[in-house]
Amino acid sequence: MKFSMVPSLLLPLLAAAAPTAPQNPPFGVMSARSASPIHLLPMTASGQKFYLGGETSSYCPLTNGCPPGKQTVFAPGGYGLSVVVPGGQQVYVDPNGALSFTQAHSAYIPEGSAVGPFNYKPGEDWGYYTFNGWGASGFMACPTEDQRWQVFAAVQNATVPKGNVDECLGFNALAPNATAPGAWQYA
Repeated sequence: MKFSMVPSLLLPLLAAAAPTAPQNPPFGVMSARSASPIHLLPMTASGQKFYLGGETSSYCPLTNGCPPGKQTVFAPGGYGLSVVVPGGQQVYVDPNGALSFTQAHSAYIPEGSAVGPFNYKPGEDWGYYTFNGWGASGFMACPTEDQRWQVFAAVQNATVPKGNVDECLGFNALAPNATAPGAWQYA
């Protein structure tokens, strides 16, 4: 009788020790807006701004051991980027409404910027990422002269590349789990 009790007591302990999916993993972002030119485009970091489409811009000073740097990866929670560079790179919305990130080795954020609230809601395979500061309803993508779409907080008073916020498209920011770190630093 004692032998039958031991397995029944151990099973709950073994189940509790089993690995589980992280509640707040690093993640990438891809846009969701059906029947539009931005549907399922990856969000890329380039020139301290974010775009849908285009290439991620990254840099690594090492000759060996650099993270791939091909995809833009956000740190858990979405308030920064998943990087190796000391001090990290913080995400913010600049005074014009553009989703932006700090330069490596600098914590400078322009006066009048918003450092949140960013919200990451986890899911089994992907989560959702959003910005709710300044009364925004998430993100919007605005066309640029170079065929990319720049990412902004979804606010009517944003200063957008072509000057007309009505050309911008709101989108849901799907956040698939990603491998960290994404880059040594984003450029």
